[in-house]
Amino acid sequence: MGTGTGGRARLVLPTLCSGLFMAMLDNLVVTTALPAIGSELRIGTAGLQWVVEAYALVYAALLLGGGALGDRWGRRPVYLAGLALFTGGSALSALAGGLPALVAGRAVQGLGAALLTPGSLAILRHVYTGDAERARAIGIWSGVSGSGLALGPVVGGPLVDHFGWASVFWINVPVGIVGLVLAYLVLPDVPRSAVRTDPAGQTTVALGLGALVYALVEGPVRGWCDVRVAGAGAVALLALAAFVAVERRSAAPMADLRLLTNRIAGTAAWAGCAAAFGFFGLGTFLTLHLQYVLGLSPTEAGWAMAPCTLSTAVASVAAGRLCARFGPRPPLATGLLLVASALAAFARYGPDARLADFGWLLGVVGLGLGLVFTPVSVAVLGAVPAERAGMASATTSMTREVGGVAGVAVLGAVFTTRFEAALRDRLPSGGGADAARSVRSVTAGGGWDSGRDGAIGRIVSRAFTEGLHLAALVSAGVLAAAAVAVLVVMRRPRGDIAARAAGALVRRS
Repeated sequence: MGTGTGGRARLVLPTLCSGLFMAMLDNLVVTTALPAIGSELRIGTAGLQWVVEAYALVYAALLLGGGALGDRWGRRPVYLAGLALFTGGSALSALAGGLPALVAGRAVQGLGAALLTPGSLAILRHVYTGDAERARAIGIWSGVSGSGLALGPVVGGPLVDHFGWASVFWINVPVGIVGLVLAYLVLPDVPRSAVRTDPAGQTTVALGLGALVYALVEGPVRGWCDVRVAGAGAVALLALAAFVAVERRSAAPMADLRLLTNRIAGTAAWAGCAAAFGFFGLGTFLTLHLQYVLGLSPTEAGWAMAPCTLSTAVASVAAGRLCARFGPRPPLATGLLLVASALAAFARYGPDARLADFGWLLGVVGLGLGLVFTPVSVAVLGAVPAERAGMASATTSMTREVGGVAGVAVLGAVFTTRFEAALRDRLPSGGGADAARSVRSVTAGGGWDSGRDGAIGRIVSRAFTEGLHLAALVSAGVLAAAAVAVLVVMRRPRGDIAARAAGALVRRS
């Protein structure tokens, strides 16, 4: 284990996992609470997207800065600061009385996660120096991540039903405090590197991602030709182009963009981006479908997602062992194909389908996701020296989070456009007061007032399902293309990290 020997060092992995567990728990807990938040705060689908995107956007935009700060100032203190910020952001979100305050709290959570996540993997890279043992450790780390996702809906549903939506944020506070104490006591001091700060890179990437997400979320609401939407799109293109130019010329870039063009590590990172695009993008609207269309309570919707998230946890641990034996390419391609196939199959089930009809597909999605995220981390961390592990982890996490942000925004745009078109096609001529009120209640939050069993309710349910199906097909296409890229491009050369890991296992057996 290299530096991972000794009694205290044995606690490093569970300590790091506790912080990750909290962040992952929060992801799907919040998703389960979206309908309740929309109903109580009168927030529409675009506003609910911002509740999700505020966290993901700040996380993605500042991950590179978090990785660079960890490399420069020390991964342990930056990890502690991130965990403290995440805990404080959770309390702010719980106390929010409206959309602006809730979005602000979620942004603080995202800032905290951007600081702690790169440090977590970088410390693992420092403690576990052998290829095979690192792959197994990352598998456990990813399995805990999946466990957080698994418990999120299961815990979140009853919390929302019995204590209100704010409780899904309050639950992070005691977990965060315990995690801070453990981290302070057991995390090792990792040697710092002489990395300089990159304010130009941080500014351009944050501005570019922020403008891009604003355009994608607000486009379907305000119209794609709206001055603000078009202006945001132009700012996004210019800022992201400037970011690439700045990083290519910088002597100490915050993101090594060459990593993303590497045949092994780069392909794996983009595959993780595609997986996040599909899962997190579609997951937001699937949760609304379970409660709005199927009429499930938050508790029932949480249990409905359990097969997906539980299978993710189990498959993540198994993927670590598969990577150590066969390398990251086989499990990664298999996982992408499984998720793509399940999402395409989901589009075959109409609005009258019950959970018992298509619920098995959620387990397949979870199995595929578990086989994706562990190989991505193994491939990327194996491609860089230990002193640049924070940068590599942040770069990979950024691509994954950008995928999630883009997924919610792009698939949200696809869903909203198809949903509104289907409503226009099916609503009675002139609409009527009941029809108008029903449509407004869907887009303004809280379901539809006319009832899902009435004529208008059935029309809205069918339109909602059509929008979800088109988003699922788009997602499946992106994932299938990523699987083909992994199979074609990500061929393992002799001497690759995966081959050395497999050889290490053979020698030990």
